[in-house]
Amino acid sequence: MKSPPFEYEAPETLDEVISLLQQYDEGDAKILAGGQSLMPLLSMRMTRPVILIDLAKLSDLDFIREESELLAIGAMTRKRDVEESGLVRRRQPMLLAATQLVGHQQIRNRGTVGGSMAHADPAAEYPALALALGAEFRVVSAEGERTIAAEDFFVSYLTTALGDTEVLTEIRVPVLAEGVGWSFLETARRHGDFALGGAAVTLELGRGGDVTASRIVLFGIGGTAVRVLEVEQMLQGERPDEGLLQEAGNKVSEVIEEPLSDAHASADYRRNLAGVLTGRALREALARASARS
Repeated sequence: MKSPPFEYEAPETLDEVISLLQQYDEGDAKILAGGQSLMPLLSMRMTRPVILIDLAKLSDLDFIREESELLAIGAMTRKRDVEESGLVRRRQPMLLAATQLVGHQQIRNRGTVGGSMAHADPAAEYPALALALGAEFRVVSAEGERTIAAEDFFVSYLTTALGDTEVLTEIRVPVLAEGVGWSFLETARRHGDFALGGAAVTLELGRGGDVTASRIVLFGIGGTAVRVLEVEQMLQGERPDEGLLQEAGNKVSEVIEEPLSDAHASADYRRNLAGVLTGRALREALARASARS
């Protein structure tokens, strides 16, 4: 199919972008970042904007740098640049692992970090990663700047806390702390497909080997990526042996609310998959945490 007609602007500054957004009614303006999600939606006429505002000329939103134990990543940074970044490889390998699972190389060549976050596909890797790492989002509008925590940024299916006149400019991701293990796993029908389900896990061990902190995030299971707080609390203060990790995986399957059911996988399949992947991810994260402690 062909996309509906629309106007097109490619401003050269962030101020120009904000000014354009203010000129249109709610929902009439769409921001074009990498276009790997938006362009198919246009072709299928699932979205009908009056204008596309292309951020391609905003080179100041393309960067990866370390600031005070955080990686600051510009919203227009290509996923391929994340994948090839030595800084990312050294300081946040979980980000690298998640990036390598995104589509195919051609997709990563064009797709942007900010575009994936703002699109908020529940089966995508980056929203789950943001929740698992406790990322923050820098957002700018005519009213000024604000920072949104990952827990508040992703609202529902393909919906974020971004206002219609706001622009996501930067994602801030904590570097991997000493003693923290991680794992990022997913199951897809074919390499490069969206995940039927996935688990992103971080696990921190104290000096005695007990769990001092953990994050368990599922994606591709429901309408958004989601933390499983009940299981995180179950692990807190416990020594993670095989029995506990198996129990944690089983518990995940029990507490999931209304998993997706579609042509690719049933709700029962996704419920079981979530538990299996969580158990595997916890074991992998434990091995890495033990090696780093």
